[in-house]
Amino acid sequence: MKVFIFTLGTRGDVQPYVALARGLMAAGHEAVVCTDDRFRDFIAGQGVAVAEFNGLMGDLTESAETKEVMEQGGSAGSMLRRLPHLMRLSRRLQESVMCDGWRAAAASGADLIVYHPKAFGGPHFAEKLGIPAVMAVPLPMLVTTGEFPVIGFPRLPLGRGYNRFTYGVLERIMRMISGKHIKRWRREHGMPRAPRRWLETATGRAIPVLHAYSGHVGPAPGDWPESAVATGYWFLDAPGDWQPDAALAAFLAAGAPPVYVGFGSMSGQRAKARAELVLAALARAGVRGILAAGWGGLEAGAVPATVHLVKEVPHDWLFPRVAAVVHHGGAGTTAAALRAGRPNVICPFIADQPFWGWCVAEHGLGPAPIPQRKLTMEKLAVAIRATLDDGAMRARANAMGEKLRAEHGIAAAIDCLGRAARGLPLRTGPSNVGPSC
Repeated sequence: MKVFIFTLGTRGDVQPYVALARGLMAAGHEAVVCTDDRFRDFIAGQGVAVAEFNGLMGDLTESAETKEVMEQGGSAGSMLRRLPHLMRLSRRLQESVMCDGWRAAAASGADLIVYHPKAFGGPHFAEKLGIPAVMAVPLPMLVTTGEFPVIGFPRLPLGRGYNRFTYGVLERIMRMISGKHIKRWRREHGMPRAPRRWLETATGRAIPVLHAYSGHVGPAPGDWPESAVATGYWFLDAPGDWQPDAALAAFLAAGAPPVYVGFGSMSGQRAKARAELVLAALARAGVRGILAAGWGGLEAGAVPATVHLVKEVPHDWLFPRVAAVVHHGGAGTTAAALRAGRPNVICPFIADQPFWGWCVAEHGLGPAPIPQRKLTMEKLAVAIRATLDDGAMRARANAMGEKLRAEHGIAAAIDCLGRAARGLPLRTGPSNVGPSC
């Protein structure tokens, strides 16, 4: 197979798809990744081919308006205030998805397209090229189920009908956002009207959906169709010979395992104040700490000797060497921390982050999530101490780590892609497929 992988978003929306591309290549297939140009060097450094795209996604995610929305946890007020500007940026991005994305897909010579929901042109490009398309998404948000509502909707005691209704609402919203661009592109390319349903092909068949997470952590509903599976996580591990710099190695060796704190690319506009809060919470909890200060992450000036600043350190190397992981709740960071067998303290900003915080707390793998807008030094210190002092929580986290280390999500995904390429159902058994389809 030659697979065209189309994804957009932050680093967490790109890295799992690069891992899939590497897995495909190791299995004897070809793969090319099309995404925002900000990630060109990162992808090429992984030995994966990169398709040409532009940097408009960076304009949207790095704008002051987007950061204000993140600071407010996606509140309705902040969204309404910044909606006109965000819509202008989003409109430019959507036009680029259809125009630049199509040029890259058409030039790829692919046999199959794998696409992130934000890269919504994927199934339309596949239809035009006469090849299959598979949606890949790191959370259970788009395939209708009666077991729980769409992420972001309230969990109300209204039964399965309400839960299923929320997926229809989301589909209508997505059509409102991107429908005009899809309609125009299809008309320009001599194609009939778009399929009636978001996850259907022009012939009425269900578009296969791979969920790149473990059913041990997130739900894999029993009423999902055979076209939907949870494969297990898609990890992109560091090379086996990766070594830390001397300062980090010395810090780790100098005392008890520290607590890692990092909020990924979700810095918002208060990074410095947030760093000061974290430093105070670590001191109150009486623990050593590692603060991630990567792009968009925490910033801090002088730090005490009990705290070490890092820029980029592979999570799969670092997390087994820390006592607990404090983070924003991104799917990738959550997965890496749980695979390492470490308790999580999740302080979500927006989007799916509260959902993963809920999953972690529901499984007893960390305390209740603390939304960023409610984060205080006292709350964070208490949560950190809970991860260190609760022996049962630590045992559950260790057991979860063993389960995740036994999974092979990329191998399962590749097997599923082979089935999709042959027009077969992704599965005939449970929706959580485990190590193979």
